[in-house]
Amino acid sequence: MSAIIVVGAQWGDEGKGRVVDGLAREAQLVARFNGGDNAGHTVVAEGHTLKLHLVPSGILYQTATCLIGAGVVVNPEQLTAEMDELAAIGVDVGPAHLKLSAAAHIILPTHRALDGAREEARGQTALGTTKRGIGPVYADKAARVNPRAGDMINPEQFAEQVADRVRAHNRRLKEQYGLETLSPQQAAARYCEYARRLAPHLVDGSALVGETLAAGRTVLCEGAQGMLLDLDHGTYPYVTSSSVTSGGALTGLGFGPQHVSRVVGVVKAYTTRVGTGPFLTELLDETGEQIREAGNEYGTTTGRPRRCGWLDLVILRYAARINGLDELALTKLDVLSGLERLKVAVAYERDGERVQPSVAKYFPAEFGVEALAEWKPVYEELPGWAEDITGVRARADLPAAAQEYVARIEELVDAPVTFIGVGPEREQAIRMTNDQ
Repeated sequence: MSAIIVVGAQWGDEGKGRVVDGLAREAQLVARFNGGDNAGHTVVAEGHTLKLHLVPSGILYQTATCLIGAGVVVNPEQLTAEMDELAAIGVDVGPAHLKLSAAAHIILPTHRALDGAREEARGQTALGTTKRGIGPVYADKAARVNPRAGDMINPEQFAEQVADRVRAHNRRLKEQYGLETLSPQQAAARYCEYARRLAPHLVDGSALVGETLAAGRTVLCEGAQGMLLDLDHGTYPYVTSSSVTSGGALTGLGFGPQHVSRVVGVVKAYTTRVGTGPFLTELLDETGEQIREAGNEYGTTTGRPRRCGWLDLVILRYAARINGLDELALTKLDVLSGLERLKVAVAYERDGERVQPSVAKYFPAEFGVEALAEWKPVYEELPGWAEDITGVRARADLPAAAQEYVARIEELVDAPVTFIGVGPEREQAIRMTNDQ
């Protein structure tokens, strides 16, 4: 009985979807544990490019049951649209294959309206949210006033709850922001239909996870976003509203740490982030643009161009410590092909004072973004490579410079790289074995 936890080790968009897709073949339950449809996981397989926002990335494996856990906030409009898209290409999204925790919270249209209004009101201090209602629904969850998925078991009563919350949100939209209100009756009618459709998928998510582990089977825990967006340990306030770390898998799904066998940190071969906030290794030049275009660095959810920069090993060491990473899955190594020289940030310095090796895992996020902005990255240069590596399937067949790059990451993060992505397709990957 074991649980494998997959987390993003940067600011999200690391390629967790394809890593989860690859690991799902050995799991009997694939469970999403945090976030909402502000996340987007892309899976390219069997001629289809699937952009999943709520459905777990293991949905393509009929041998695995998929669970949307209690820590997730669910927009039923997005969820049913994804289910329809998957069903259209022959993927089973019936209640036996796709399940929804009764403890998951529901996003309402007024949550999205409030999110947009708040972001607009911030002006130049906007956080760069996706405006999907994530912050407001987690706020309502903490205030203990929000409808949960389990309430959909009685669609008519659920519709009344929805109407009540819409009315409460409308008062804020009108009085605080001076905006038009939404119709409680229309929202209630629409959500009543969602309830009728989704009610058969409802389960006690924690019990399902516990039963799977007790039966000696594997649970694959899929995280959304990335470590540096964690509400407690990220670059606050430029963070998301949920627990992104490996600990979030335990609370978001409801099981104990004794069951965890592996924690996999997914890391891009360079660094990206979407939205505002500190980014010490950002490249505002032709190299950054080259990486963006070669890596198709545009948001899965928003389509926004991602900010691109050199790989920051300081934040990776930090992510390894916070999450207890056992291994790294390195994605998009092929995007760096053609760059003559590469840089990686190995430390930070401030006023000429460098972080000492004895505290190399230190990352000054807890002191706020203002403190972080005072630091500058210390770079180490490595040789690049010109070869196309998209057809490589063994680490030993990579160009010498690419092998050196991977080895340096392992050395400085103190974690083995067990997966290397060399292209977007499912088969374009190097998976490590004991003799590699």
